[in-house]
Amino acid sequence: MTKEEMSMEQIIAMLKKILESLSSKTSQVIDLGPPKGEDKFYPVDQLFLGDVELIKVSEGIRLEAYLPTPNDVWTIGYGHTKTAKPGMRITLAGAEALLKHDLAWVEAALKKYVKVPLTQNQYDALASFVYNLGETNFKNSTLLKMLNKGDYQGAADQLPRWDKQKGKTLKGLTIRRNHERDLFLT
Repeated sequence: MTKEEMSMEQIIAMLKKILESLSSKTSQVIDLGPPKGEDKFYPVDQLFLGDVELIKVSEGIRLEAYLPTPNDVWTIGYGHTKTAKPGMRITLAGAEALLKHDLAWVEAALKKYVKVPLTQNQYDALASFVYNLGETNFKNSTLLKMLNKGDYQGAADQLPRWDKQKGKTLKGLTIRRNHERDLFLT
């Protein structure tokens, strides 16, 4: 059975299993990397997403599937798209589980493609960017090419360029990219 063929009950059961798995690990210490604002550089494989709130605020939360713009894909929770379908509904706990699932692929993409050390703020800004645009756009971006050449300022200056959809500037994306750039340069 493909994910597209899953019933709402199967999705809910899957989310419950994810939440149970996560709650059974609550006694573990989670390393979120260096303290926020510390300007020391770290290898990407030593960093963990520290600023989930940037993603949550930028994405907003919707417990019923919707189309963010007419040219977009179905979305639910905190910007989750992979399994979202028309009419789909989830709980707040389901939205959190989907976010954690999505953050895993974001962190994997950063570890895979970023070849230079980052500060915690740079890592968090890039995580927000990748979460919103996807791994393929990030992998093929001038931003990543500049970053991997050590041009941190040039990479930061690429962020605001990603505020369009089908050639049209979207105010929400402009605001988000400016926040990501500011965080990256902090």
